[in-house]
Amino acid sequence: MARADAAAIAGGVPGIVLMENAGRAVERAIRRRFRPSPTVVLCGPGNNGGDGFVVARRLEAAGWPVRVALLGARDRLAGDAALAAARWHGPVETLAPAAVARAGLIVDAVFGAGLARPVEGAAAETFSACRAPVVAVDLPSGVAGDTGAVLGTAPQAALTVTFFRLKPGHLLRPGRDLCGEVVCAGIGIPETVLGAIAPRRVRNDPAVWRAVLRQPGPGDHKYSRGSLTIVAGEAMTGAARLAARAARRAGAGLVTIACPDRVSAAACRAGDPGVIVVEAPVAELLGDLRRQVWLVGPGGGMRAPATAAAILAAGRTLVADADALRGAPEALAGAALVTPHEGEFARLFGAPAGDRLGVACAAAKRLFGAVLLKGSDTIIAAPDGRAAITADAPPWLATAGTGDVLAGVAAALIAQGVPAWEAGCAAAWAHAAAARRAGAYLIAEDLPDHLPGVLAAV
Repeated sequence: MARADAAAIAGGVPGIVLMENAGRAVERAIRRRFRPSPTVVLCGPGNNGGDGFVVARRLEAAGWPVRVALLGARDRLAGDAALAAARWHGPVETLAPAAVARAGLIVDAVFGAGLARPVEGAAAETFSACRAPVVAVDLPSGVAGDTGAVLGTAPQAALTVTFFRLKPGHLLRPGRDLCGEVVCAGIGIPETVLGAIAPRRVRNDPAVWRAVLRQPGPGDHKYSRGSLTIVAGEAMTGAARLAARAARRAGAGLVTIACPDRVSAAACRAGDPGVIVVEAPVAELLGDLRRQVWLVGPGGGMRAPATAAAILAAGRTLVADADALRGAPEALAGAALVTPHEGEFARLFGAPAGDRLGVACAAAKRLFGAVLLKGSDTIIAAPDGRAAITADAPPWLATAGTGDVLAGVAAALIAQGVPAWEAGCAAAWAHAAAARRAGAYLIAEDLPDHLPGVLAAV
């Protein structure tokens, strides 16, 4: 955003114009959602505080009772923030808990998305005293814009108004939980500045991957539409069956479950009749060159890591999930996609420690493959530095078996020729969309049947 602001200013848009536009956007968002009430605008020492002075002036002009409380001395303000403050002709209080004691609405314009140190002292004490609804300018103060982590403390906002583009902190927890409703407003920054900035972080959306989804043609057959082999374990055969059903519903032309023994094969054959079930050893199945894409892990058991290693050694495309995610991460180097949840990721790479986005990207680079770090803010990272955040998955996905469905969708898309990172993005998005269609109290078995409609709509 610093680069975007600088590029806009270099292109002829004065910084004070951007600040006035930002303040106007916040004022309009407030007036659309709240009735006039005693309002206190908490301003910080930088440009975020300058935005706050504009908000205060405009709300007062609209007839709202407004006060301003400033962190630090007014004569320490500089640049556009000083100019915006000079246009405010009301009194300026010292930022302290007493400033918010009788407020009906609080505007948090203390720190913006670029905050890099913990919030403490008077600011932290004031945020702790907030009882009225809070409207955050850019981000709730204390939320790190690049990670969503809380630096020290941060207020709970009812509304957050940000500018030009969302930041990762709006999408990643816990920052996302503190933002409330999020409005992203244009403030006069030209769209053309994105070409020079070339951002590598995106919100997961069909626009990111729609173009690489493969549509069946008249010359297709079951193998050309994608052949996927899923390796089952001895016990939890239901996981492989869930993955297989999801893979077929996501468009794979032929799905095979490779079982280690007669008992597990019988259990798998009791499921969908369109799934091929075989008992041949994996080493033998690798001799079939049509079996290029493999999914290992859902219910795979203790042998899953060794099976995954054999598939990689044979030069085949591997999607690794669940039981395959054990041992040293180097053993998975070269996998097209790995799909760990938080615990599996910590087992492989160590705990994310507040920066899920950064560690997911580092893991993808380390593995030379895509990483899909599951959660309510699922991250899909590519080894080249791209990353997408899926921030709209419903909480009722937190039930057994849904991860197996997700792995099956991703593997099916890769089998159809979709690049691994885009396949992970599409799978995570479709998984969330199918869950919304299925509704609360879903079980994993409900999801696959909603996938065709979701993908067809894309």
